[in-house]
Amino acid sequence: MRIVKPILSTASMALILAACGSPKLVSTPIENIDNIPLKVTEVTDNQLKHWGHLDLVKDTIPGMSVEKAYHEILSTRKGKTVIVGVIDSGVDIHHEDLKDVIWTNEGEKPNNGIDDDKNGYIDDVHGWNFLGKAVEENLELTRIVKRGDDGTEAYQKAKAEFEQKKEEALQSKQRYEQIYQAVKNADDAIAGHLGKKGYSKEELNGIKTDDQKLLQAKGMLSQFLNRVDSVEDLKEQIKGGVEHFTDQLNYNLNLEFDGRAIVGDDPYDINDTGYGDGDVITDSDLAKHGTHVAGIIAATRNNNIGMDGVADNVKIMAVRAVPNGDEYDKDIALAIRYAVDNGAKVINTSFGKYYSPNPEWVWDAIKYAAEKDVLIVNAAGNEGENLDETNVYPNDAKDNSPEISDNFLTVGALHYEYGPEMIATFSNYGKINVDVFAPGTKIWATTPENKYEYLQGTSMASPAVAGVAAVIRSYYPKLSAAQVKQIIMNSGLASKTNVILGGNPGDKDAFGNISKSGKMTNLYNAVILADKVSRGDINL
Repeated sequence: MRIVKPILSTASMALILAACGSPKLVSTPIENIDNIPLKVTEVTDNQLKHWGHLDLVKDTIPGMSVEKAYHEILSTRKGKTVIVGVIDSGVDIHHEDLKDVIWTNEGEKPNNGIDDDKNGYIDDVHGWNFLGKAVEENLELTRIVKRGDDGTEAYQKAKAEFEQKKEEALQSKQRYEQIYQAVKNADDAIAGHLGKKGYSKEELNGIKTDDQKLLQAKGMLSQFLNRVDSVEDLKEQIKGGVEHFTDQLNYNLNLEFDGRAIVGDDPYDINDTGYGDGDVITDSDLAKHGTHVAGIIAATRNNNIGMDGVADNVKIMAVRAVPNGDEYDKDIALAIRYAVDNGAKVINTSFGKYYSPNPEWVWDAIKYAAEKDVLIVNAAGNEGENLDETNVYPNDAKDNSPEISDNFLTVGALHYEYGPEMIATFSNYGKINVDVFAPGTKIWATTPENKYEYLQGTSMASPAVAGVAAVIRSYYPKLSAAQVKQIIMNSGLASKTNVILGGNPGDKDAFGNISKSGKMTNLYNAVILADKVSRGDINL
């Protein structure tokens, strides 16, 4: 892969004592990365587990210079606690690497069935669950089709896409099942020949035989093992595909399934608010996504357990509003308002959909957050789409119209290979509607029951930036949400590299053309710029 060789000096930072407050930073931002010679090297297993924290100049990996920021700037400074709302599928608040950074509502007495703090939510000790016991859910286009033909263009579009998606899901499920059976048969044949299971790639490649069926099995598995570590990993991934498309057919695209009935509210009445409960975990399988997101933001740093989050001085407020399917507009609007009203200064929204019957409810909540000086950091989506041509929800501007507020930051995903392939193959992009990029491919972070896993998506890039925002709001609490947004956008690393979009080598554009800032988020630079803005040296 193509990466850069370090040429800038490290730790070239003198601290000059100011008359009052923290010492002023005199430091050199990372810039002009296109002038640095590229080289080819491998990313080690150790680097991969925290590549999003590494430094492009020093480590030749397009991380956010998190460790550099802590070692060279933040180690001598003290920040204030910042509450970050994680609106997601649930968070394992008991995880070994998260339990010390979970927000607690001090005004609420646990499990007494009373709304002690009079905020409208009973026993919301660590956040709120807007889904109750609901786990599975339809896609929004399925719900539109279920509600019937109202003569709108949106219905006709949704119906056509619903039918197409259902057929694709059926075919994909059958294809994955066939692949799984073929891999299982090949694995059984190889294991029988070698006399053991759990064989290595070298043992597989060393097989010499005239048996054509065995040679076919060897050839198929050898191809797969170029992309995965073991046959067991391969089978697990294929089984995951079968389960995904099975869920789509059983729940997401099933007109007969009603996942909302168990909640007991009217999801199309924004004034029907008496629902949900304080159980912010509910389902450990579904909570994997939200737990991973929370760990990226704030897993306890330097505790020699698991991994380090981007931000210190953070408390995670868990707000469960995202089912296995499409979220409801009402839940998201109320979840944003809940997080704002209960003290969050940063909110992460790692979810999205392409149909929204009541976007105005969410837009009003975003504007409410802006009025209360709360920054929302949002995932761009994982379909390799140009968001300047396709609407995805939530957003802060429909059809490229002016932004409704200045507190909404949309994030695309980076890959760890610097150069033409540094945009994740799945990441959405857009010069108007995506603001910045951040690490999102193969991110190691917390998952339920004290586990850690690699997950990827713009869902992982967004909390990386939410962590950066939390750091800025912690160490420079007088900066507004709008200022923090501009600092993150203005301080990133720019590159003139032509990058591959949507995983299609035939579709390329300059990195600077695929987001509003044209930059990769960088904590080190962001802290330097935040310091200057906080002192009035620079106006944004």
